[in-house]
Amino acid sequence: MCVLLIEAFYGGSHKQLMDLLQEELQEDCVLCTLPAKKWHWRARTAALYFMQTVPISPNYRFMPEHKLAHFKKVIGAKRSGDAYQTVVLPGQQKCRALMKTSNAASKSGLCEAQPRLHTTQHEGLPSPLIAVARLNESEASESTNPCQEEDKQHLTFNLSNILSGQDYQQRPLHIVWPHRWEHDKGPETFFEVLLKLKEKDLPFHVSILGEAFSEIPDIFSEAKKVLGSSVLHWGFLPRKDDYFQALCMADVVISTAKHEFFGVAMVEAVYCGCYPLCPKALVYPEIFPAEYLYSTPEQLFKRLQNFCKRPDIVRKHLYKGETAGFSWAALGSKFRSLLTAEPREDL
Repeated sequence: MCVLLIEAFYGGSHKQLMDLLQEELQEDCVLCTLPAKKWHWRARTAALYFMQTVPISPNYRFMPEHKLAHFKKVIGAKRSGDAYQTVVLPGQQKCRALMKTSNAASKSGLCEAQPRLHTTQHEGLPSPLIAVARLNESEASESTNPCQEEDKQHLTFNLSNILSGQDYQQRPLHIVWPHRWEHDKGPETFFEVLLKLKEKDLPFHVSILGEAFSEIPDIFSEAKKVLGSSVLHWGFLPRKDDYFQALCMADVVISTAKHEFFGVAMVEAVYCGCYPLCPKALVYPEIFPAEYLYSTPEQLFKRLQNFCKRPDIVRKHLYKGETAGFSWAALGSKFRSLLTAEPREDL
Protein backbone atom coordinates (compact mmCIF):
# COMPACT_ATOMS: atom_id res chain seq x y z
CA MET A 1 0.00 0.00 0.00
CA CYS A 2 1.15 3.54 -0.77
CA VAL A 3 0.02 6.56 1.25
CA LEU A 4 -1.02 9.54 -0.86
CA LEU A 5 -0.50 12.89 0.91
CA ILE A 6 -2.25 15.91 -0.60
CA GLU A 7 -1.47 19.42 0.65
CA ALA A 8 -3.09 22.36 -1.12
CA PHE A 9 -1.22 24.97 0.95
CA TYR A 10 2.38 23.74 1.06
CA GLY A 11 3.95 26.30 3.35
CA GLY A 12 4.43 27.13 7.03
CA SER A 13 3.12 24.57 9.50
CA HIS A 14 1.32 22.72 6.67
CA LYS A 15 4.66 22.08 4.94
CA GLN A 16 6.28 21.18 8.25
CA LEU A 17 3.75 18.42 8.89
CA MET A 18 3.87 17.06 5.32
CA ASP A 19 7.67 16.94 5.36
CA LEU A 20 7.66 15.08 8.67
CA LEU A 21 5.12 12.56 7.40
CA GLN A 22 7.06 12.05 4.18
CA GLU A 23 10.27 11.51 6.13
CA GLU A 24 8.51 9.05 8.43
CA LEU A 25 6.83 7.06 5.63
CA GLN A 26 9.75 7.34 3.17
CA GLU A 27 9.24 5.13 0.09
CA ASP A 28 5.64 4.34 1.07
CA CYS A 29 4.55 7.91 0.42
CA VAL A 30 3.60 10.11 -2.54
CA LEU A 31 3.26 13.84 -1.84
CA CYS A 32 1.21 16.15 -4.09
CA THR A 33 1.21 19.86 -3.29
CA LEU A 34 0.33 23.36 -4.41
CA PRO A 35 2.24 26.55 -3.45
CA ALA A 36 1.21 28.33 -0.26
CA LYS A 37 -0.70 31.13 -1.95
CA LYS A 38 -4.33 32.31 -1.86
CA TRP A 39 -5.54 29.93 0.85
CA HIS A 40 -9.20 30.90 0.35
CA TRP A 41 -9.03 29.84 -3.31
CA ARG A 42 -7.09 26.70 -2.44
CA ALA A 43 -9.95 25.69 -0.13
CA ARG A 44 -12.51 26.23 -2.89
CA THR A 45 -10.84 24.70 -5.91
CA ALA A 46 -7.82 22.57 -4.99
CA ALA A 47 -9.86 19.35 -4.82
CA LEU A 48 -10.90 19.78 -8.45
CA TYR A 49 -7.30 20.38 -9.45
CA PHE A 50 -5.94 17.34 -7.61
CA MET A 51 -8.68 15.10 -9.01
CA GLN A 52 -7.22 15.75 -12.45
CA THR A 53 -3.52 15.73 -11.62
CA VAL A 54 -2.85 13.12 -8.91
CA PRO A 55 -0.94 10.24 -10.55
CA ILE A 56 -3.00 7.07 -11.01
CA SER A 57 -1.97 4.09 -8.91
CA PRO A 58 -3.80 0.89 -7.88
CA ASN A 59 -1.98 1.00 -4.53
CA TYR A 60 -3.61 4.11 -3.05
CA ARG A 61 -6.28 3.77 -0.41
CA PHE A 62 -9.54 5.39 -1.50
CA MET A 63 -12.54 6.74 0.32
CA PRO A 64 -15.31 4.29 1.28
CA GLU A 65 -18.29 4.37 -1.07
CA HIS A 66 -20.55 6.37 1.26
CA LYS A 67 -17.89 9.08 1.57
CA LEU A 68 -17.29 9.14 -2.17
CA ALA A 69 -21.02 9.71 -2.73
CA HIS A 70 -21.01 12.48 -0.12
CA PHE A 71 -18.04 14.13 -1.81
CA LYS A 72 -19.94 14.31 -5.09
CA LYS A 73 -22.82 16.04 -3.34
CA VAL A 74 -20.43 18.52 -1.74
CA ILE A 75 -19.02 19.64 -5.09
CA GLY A 76 -22.57 19.97 -6.44
CA ALA A 77 -22.16 17.48 -9.28
CA LYS A 78 -25.39 16.60 -11.08
CA ARG A 79 -25.93 12.96 -12.04
CA SER A 80 -25.37 12.38 -15.73
CA GLY A 81 -25.30 8.76 -16.87
CA ASP A 82 -22.35 6.58 -15.92
CA ALA A 83 -20.15 9.54 -14.95
CA TYR A 84 -21.60 9.44 -11.43
CA GLN A 85 -22.00 5.74 -10.72
CA THR A 86 -20.73 4.67 -7.31
CA VAL A 87 -20.18 0.97 -7.90
CA VAL A 88 -17.16 -0.68 -6.31
CA LEU A 89 -14.17 -0.28 -8.60
CA PRO A 90 -10.53 -1.34 -8.37
CA GLY A 91 -8.21 1.49 -7.39
CA GLN A 92 -7.10 2.44 -10.88
CA GLN A 93 -10.61 2.45 -12.32
CA LYS A 94 -11.99 4.44 -9.41
CA CYS A 95 -9.34 7.09 -9.84
CA ARG A 96 -10.34 7.41 -13.50
CA ALA A 97 -13.99 7.56 -12.42
CA LEU A 98 -13.18 10.50 -10.12
CA MET A 99 -11.39 12.27 -12.94
CA LYS A 100 -14.38 11.58 -15.21
CA THR A 101 -16.65 13.12 -12.59
CA SER A 102 -14.46 16.22 -12.47
CA ASN A 103 -14.35 16.56 -16.26
CA ALA A 104 -18.11 16.12 -16.58
CA ALA A 105 -18.70 18.73 -13.89
CA SER A 106 -16.42 21.19 -15.65
CA LYS A 107 -18.11 20.67 -19.02
CA SER A 108 -21.55 21.20 -17.49
CA GLY A 109 -20.53 24.61 -16.13
CA LEU A 110 -20.71 23.36 -12.54
CA CYS A 111 -19.25 26.40 -10.80
CA GLU A 112 -20.79 28.95 -13.13
CA ALA A 113 -24.24 27.49 -12.43
CA GLN A 114 -23.84 27.91 -8.66
CA PRO A 115 -24.21 31.62 -7.82
CA ARG A 116 -23.63 30.96 -4.11
CA LEU A 117 -20.00 30.13 -4.89
CA HIS A 118 -19.48 33.78 -5.73
CA THR A 119 -20.91 35.35 -2.56
CA THR A 120 -17.48 36.07 -1.07
CA GLN A 121 -15.56 36.53 -4.31
CA HIS A 122 -13.51 39.71 -4.33
CA GLU A 123 -13.84 42.11 -7.21
CA GLY A 124 -11.34 41.37 -9.93
CA LEU A 125 -10.69 37.77 -8.89
CA PRO A 126 -11.31 35.01 -11.46
CA SER A 127 -14.19 32.58 -11.31
CA PRO A 128 -13.55 29.24 -9.53
CA LEU A 129 -13.10 27.39 -12.84
CA ILE A 130 -10.50 29.87 -14.04
CA ALA A 131 -8.82 29.67 -10.64
CA VAL A 132 -8.52 25.87 -11.00
CA ALA A 133 -6.74 26.32 -14.32
CA ARG A 134 -4.28 28.73 -12.71
CA LEU A 135 -3.49 26.62 -9.64
CA ASN A 136 -0.77 24.70 -11.44
CA GLU A 137 1.12 27.86 -12.37
CA SER A 138 4.41 28.14 -10.54
CA GLU A 139 4.21 31.01 -8.08
CA ALA A 140 7.06 32.29 -5.96
CA SER A 141 5.95 32.40 -2.34
CA GLU A 142 8.37 35.18 -1.45
CA SER A 143 6.75 38.58 -1.26
CA THR A 144 8.00 41.49 -3.33
CA ASN A 145 6.02 43.97 -1.30
CA PRO A 146 8.09 46.97 -0.17
CA CYS A 147 6.78 46.45 3.37
CA GLN A 148 9.14 43.47 3.70
CA GLU A 149 11.59 44.26 0.89
CA GLU A 150 13.44 46.86 2.95
CA ASP A 151 14.08 44.34 5.73
CA LYS A 152 15.73 41.63 3.62
CA GLN A 153 19.17 42.63 4.83
CA HIS A 154 18.03 41.86 8.39
CA LEU A 155 16.64 38.36 7.76
CA THR A 156 19.43 36.63 9.69
CA PHE A 157 20.39 39.28 12.22
CA ASN A 158 20.90 38.26 15.82
CA LEU A 159 18.35 39.71 18.23
CA SER A 160 20.74 39.22 21.14
CA ASN A 161 23.13 41.71 19.50
CA ILE A 162 20.39 44.38 19.48
CA LEU A 163 19.58 43.77 23.12
CA SER A 164 23.18 43.39 24.32
CA GLY A 165 24.23 45.78 27.05
CA GLN A 166 20.76 45.87 28.59
CA ASP A 167 20.04 44.01 31.79
CA TYR A 168 17.49 41.31 31.02
CA GLN A 169 15.06 42.32 33.77
CA GLN A 170 15.31 46.01 32.80
CA ARG A 171 14.40 45.50 29.13
CA PRO A 172 10.95 46.55 27.93
CA LEU A 173 8.37 43.84 27.41
CA HIS A 174 9.10 42.01 24.14
CA ILE A 175 5.94 41.05 22.21
CA VAL A 176 6.08 38.66 19.26
CA TRP A 177 3.48 38.05 16.51
CA PRO A 178 4.52 34.99 14.41
CA HIS A 179 1.62 34.68 11.96
CA ARG A 180 0.87 35.04 8.25
CA TRP A 181 0.41 38.63 7.16
CA GLU A 182 -3.20 38.12 6.11
CA HIS A 183 -6.59 39.30 7.30
CA ASP A 184 -7.67 35.95 8.80
CA LYS A 185 -4.92 36.30 11.41
CA GLY A 186 -6.46 39.53 12.67
CA PRO A 187 -3.53 41.95 12.27
CA GLU A 188 -5.89 44.94 12.53
CA THR A 189 -6.87 43.94 16.07
CA PHE A 190 -3.26 43.25 17.03
CA PHE A 191 -1.90 46.60 15.83
CA GLU A 192 -4.87 48.49 17.23
CA VAL A 193 -3.95 47.21 20.68
CA LEU A 194 -0.23 47.96 20.20
CA LEU A 195 -0.96 51.50 19.04
CA LYS A 196 -3.03 52.09 22.18
CA LEU A 197 -0.04 50.97 24.24
CA LYS A 198 2.12 53.39 22.26
CA GLU A 199 -0.31 56.27 22.83
CA LYS A 200 -0.02 55.72 26.58
CA ASP A 201 3.80 55.79 26.37
CA LEU A 202 4.06 52.28 27.74
CA PRO A 203 7.49 50.68 27.09
CA PHE A 204 7.55 47.59 24.85
CA HIS A 205 9.34 46.03 21.90
CA VAL A 206 7.68 44.06 19.12
CA SER A 207 8.88 41.50 16.57
CA ILE A 208 6.71 40.65 13.57
CA LEU A 209 7.93 37.29 12.28
CA GLY A 210 5.19 35.97 10.02
CA GLU A 211 5.42 35.29 6.30
CA ALA A 212 3.99 37.80 3.82
CA PHE A 213 2.59 37.13 0.37
CA SER A 214 1.81 39.25 -2.67
CA GLU A 215 -1.14 41.04 -1.03
CA ILE A 216 -0.38 42.55 2.38
CA PRO A 217 -3.01 44.36 4.47
CA ASP A 218 -2.30 48.11 4.61
CA ILE A 219 -2.22 48.05 8.40
CA PHE A 220 1.31 46.59 8.36
CA SER A 221 2.99 49.54 6.66
CA GLU A 222 0.85 52.02 8.60
CA ALA A 223 1.61 50.45 11.97
CA LYS A 224 5.34 50.15 11.30
CA LYS A 225 5.63 53.93 10.83
CA VAL A 226 3.79 54.69 14.07
CA LEU A 227 5.54 52.04 16.16
CA GLY A 228 8.96 53.37 15.13
CA SER A 229 11.71 52.47 17.60
CA SER A 230 9.46 49.94 19.36
CA VAL A 231 10.06 47.55 16.44
CA LEU A 232 12.90 45.07 17.00
CA HIS A 233 12.32 42.97 13.89
CA TRP A 234 9.94 43.24 10.96
CA GLY A 235 9.76 40.41 8.46
CA PHE A 236 9.86 36.70 7.76
CA LEU A 237 12.82 34.68 9.06
CA PRO A 238 13.37 31.81 6.61
CA ARG A 239 15.97 30.03 8.75
CA LYS A 240 14.38 28.02 11.54
CA ASP A 241 17.31 28.69 13.89
CA ASP A 242 16.80 32.45 13.58
CA TYR A 243 13.06 32.05 14.02
CA PHE A 244 13.36 30.01 17.20
CA GLN A 245 16.01 32.35 18.56
CA ALA A 246 13.60 35.26 18.08
CA LEU A 247 10.89 33.35 19.95
CA CYS A 248 13.30 32.56 22.79
CA MET A 249 14.15 36.27 23.14
CA ALA A 250 10.47 37.29 23.38
CA ASP A 251 8.30 37.51 26.51
CA VAL A 252 4.73 37.35 25.19
CA VAL A 253 3.30 35.72 22.07
CA ILE A 254 -0.08 36.94 20.83
CA SER A 255 -2.74 35.55 18.54
CA THR A 256 -5.59 37.66 17.21
CA ALA A 257 -6.67 35.03 14.68
CA LYS A 258 -10.17 34.83 13.26
CA HIS A 259 -9.46 31.47 11.64
CA GLU A 260 -7.33 28.76 13.23
CA PHE A 261 -7.44 24.96 13.15
CA PHE A 262 -4.56 24.26 15.53
CA GLY A 263 -2.13 27.09 16.21
CA VAL A 264 1.32 25.61 15.63
CA ALA A 265 3.05 28.99 15.89
CA MET A 266 1.55 29.60 19.34
CA VAL A 267 2.58 26.19 20.66
CA GLU A 268 6.12 26.65 19.29
CA ALA A 269 6.39 30.04 21.00
CA VAL A 270 5.22 28.62 24.33
CA TYR A 271 7.77 25.82 23.98
CA CYS A 272 10.40 28.58 23.55
CA GLY A 273 9.30 30.22 26.81
CA CYS A 274 6.74 32.82 25.71
CA TYR A 275 3.62 33.69 27.69
CA PRO A 276 0.64 33.11 25.35
CA LEU A 277 -2.39 35.36 24.95
CA CYS A 278 -5.05 33.90 22.65
CA PRO A 279 -8.71 34.52 21.81
CA LYS A 280 -11.19 32.56 23.89
CA ALA A 281 -12.44 30.99 20.67
CA LEU A 282 -11.53 28.68 17.80
CA VAL A 283 -9.19 25.88 18.85
CA TYR A 284 -7.37 27.79 21.59
CA PRO A 285 -9.51 26.74 24.61
CA GLU A 286 -8.67 23.12 23.74
CA ILE A 287 -4.95 23.84 23.97
CA PHE A 288 -4.40 26.59 26.53
CA PRO A 289 -5.63 26.98 30.13
CA ALA A 290 -8.18 29.74 30.79
CA GLU A 291 -5.69 32.26 32.20
CA TYR A 292 -4.06 32.58 28.76
CA LEU A 293 -7.31 33.44 26.96
CA TYR A 294 -9.01 36.80 26.38
CA SER A 295 -12.54 37.53 25.14
CA THR A 296 -12.23 41.07 23.75
CA PRO A 297 -9.51 43.40 22.42
CA GLU A 298 -10.05 45.49 25.55
CA GLN A 299 -9.12 42.52 27.73
CA LEU A 300 -6.03 41.92 25.61
CA PHE A 301 -5.04 45.57 26.00
CA LYS A 302 -5.42 45.47 29.80
CA ARG A 303 -3.31 42.32 30.07
CA LEU A 304 -0.54 43.83 27.95
CA GLN A 305 -0.76 47.16 29.78
CA ASN A 306 -0.11 45.35 33.02
CA PHE A 307 2.76 43.33 31.52
CA CYS A 308 4.36 46.49 30.09
CA LYS A 309 4.43 47.97 33.58
CA ARG A 310 5.61 44.71 35.16
CA PRO A 311 7.45 42.55 32.57
CA ASP A 312 8.90 40.52 35.43
CA ILE A 313 5.45 38.91 35.82
CA VAL A 314 5.78 37.01 32.55
CA ARG A 315 9.53 36.47 32.82
CA LYS A 316 9.13 34.64 36.12
CA HIS A 317 6.00 32.81 35.03
CA LEU A 318 5.99 29.03 34.57
CA TYR A 319 3.57 27.87 31.89
CA LYS A 320 0.70 25.89 33.44
CA GLY A 321 -0.35 23.96 30.36
CA GLU A 322 1.07 20.93 28.58
CA THR A 323 3.24 20.98 25.44
CA ALA A 324 4.90 17.55 25.39
CA GLY A 325 1.85 15.92 23.79
CA PHE A 326 2.23 18.10 20.69
CA SER A 327 5.82 17.06 19.94
CA TRP A 328 6.68 14.81 17.02
CA ALA A 329 8.17 12.34 19.50
CA ALA A 330 4.66 11.91 20.93
CA LEU A 331 2.69 12.09 17.67
CA GLY A 332 4.92 10.50 15.02
CA SER A 333 4.02 6.89 15.78
CA LYS A 334 0.31 7.75 16.01
CA PHE A 335 0.35 9.30 12.55
CA ARG A 336 2.12 6.27 11.10
CA SER A 337 -0.32 3.86 12.73
CA LEU A 338 -3.27 5.81 11.36
CA LEU A 339 -1.88 6.08 7.84
CA THR A 340 -0.75 2.46 7.55
CA ALA A 341 -3.77 0.81 9.19
CA GLU A 342 -6.09 -1.37 7.13
CA PRO A 343 -8.93 0.65 5.56
CA ARG A 344 -12.16 0.70 7.55
CA GLU A 345 -15.52 2.37 7.02
CA ASP A 346 -14.94 4.68 9.98
CA LEU A 347 -11.55 5.98 8.78
